[in-house]
Amino acid sequence: MSTRALLVVDVQLTFCEGGELPVDGGHRVAQDVASYVAAHRDRYDLVVTTQDWHIDPGEHFSDDPDFVNSWPVHGVAESDNALLHPALADLDADVTITKGQYEHGYSGFDGTDAAGRSLEQVLRDAEVASVHVVGLAESHCVKFTALDAVRSGFDTTVLTDLTAPVSAEQGEQAHRELAAAGVELTPSTR
Repeated sequence: MSTRALLVVDVQLTFCEGGELPVDGGHRVAQDVASYVAAHRDRYDLVVTTQDWHIDPGEHFSDDPDFVNSWPVHGVAESDNALLHPALADLDADVTITKGQYEHGYSGFDGTDAAGRSLEQVLRDAEVASVHVVGLAESHCVKFTALDAVRSGFDTTVLTDLTAPVSAEQGEQAHRELAAAGVELTPSTR
């Protein structure tokens, strides 16, 4: 049996309704991810969370964002809204990856854990063969994390009901890109 990890991407208040860069359905995703993990923790050998943890990400922040390469200030390191959503308080993740301190940091593979290991190294150290990816936002950080996972040789699945895109159109585009790269798209109920 191969080792499987669950990657919980950026389920932070900053990306939920009322946050600095909200995704419609963010709070629902947080609740649904928490419920899913509570019911299915035994399916995973490793649970990893990622967090935007921006210190000085340069052009990523803008007072006049284009919402493509620049964004309003969000996910500021040590701020309350950069913390994981309160719904995940009992998640009991094995590893936390912080990313984007001094760069965009869209992918969980751009970050490191407290020991300085990259996400890829964390997964390799645990002999992970496959990953399931959930979180926020499907059209951005979930997509880039899943693309990097499949490029790194992991069997990669996005659980589509445990994520939400910035917009329906961007979500459809993300699905096309992910499918073309060999990422499986499936609901968590299968």
